[in-house]
Amino acid sequence: MSASINHLDERTRDSGEFLEDIMPSAITLAMMLRHKKMAAWLRAELDGYQDHDAAPPYRRDVPGHIVAKSPQYGWIPAPVSPQQTLEFAHLDLLEGTKSLEKICINSKKGDGNRLLLDADDMAILQKQINLSAELAINLSRDVYSRIIRTVRGAIYLWTQALMEKGLEGEHNHYTAEERAQVAELDTPEHFWRKALDEVDSLPIPDVRSAGFFERIFGRAS
Repeated sequence: MSASINHLDERTRDSGEFLEDIMPSAITLAMMLRHKKMAAWLRAELDGYQDHDAAPPYRRDVPGHIVAKSPQYGWIPAPVSPQQTLEFAHLDLLEGTKSLEKICINSKKGDGNRLLLDADDMAILQKQINLSAELAINLSRDVYSRIIRTVRGAIYLWTQALMEKGLEGEHNHYTAEERAQVAELDTPEHFWRKALDEVDSLPIPDVRSAGFFERIFGRAS
C-alpha cells in the first residue's frame, strides 16, 4: 500500500474530507514509518478508549449543562446551582472519533447532545433539587467538534513535521534511513497537546453539518 504525506496533509485541511476517512491513511503511514506510538494513539482515537484513565485530557471531564425532561416542554434547563453544575455536569467522552464526528454531522451549530446522568448521580441530584424528572447532561456541538479538530490538527502537525524532515511524495515503503530520519517524531502526545493549544489558529476546518438529503440517505444516517 502506498502513502503520501503530502496528500494526507492536504486532506486534513479539506473541509470535504471526513476524519473517519483520513485516519486509516494516517494509521497506514504511521505503521510504514514504524511510528508505533502514533499508530496506537490513532487506533485508540478511531476505535474509542476502553479505560477512561487511558483517555487524553481533552476527552475527560468534558463540561456541559444539566437539563430536565418536562412532560409539557421537553428538555429544559434544570434548576441547579453553579456548584451542582460543577459537580455533576461533566463526563468522559470515550467513544471513537467516528461516533463523535457523526454526532457533529447530524447536529446544527448551536445544537447539543443529551446523555442521561448516571443512575446514582441522578438519584442524588433529584433529591437535592426536589425534582423527580429525568436529568441529563447536555453537551454542545462545539464540544464534539473541538475533539475532532484536535485529533485532525494533531495529524496535520505530524505531517508538517514529517515534511520538514524531507519526507515527501508517494511511497510504497520507507527505507531504514528515512525511518531513522523521522524516528524522533513518534510522539503523539506532543502533537495532540500542540493541536489542543493551537486548534483555533490551525487551518483545520470545522465539522460541517449534514444537509437534508445527507441526513436521510448519506453516511450521517
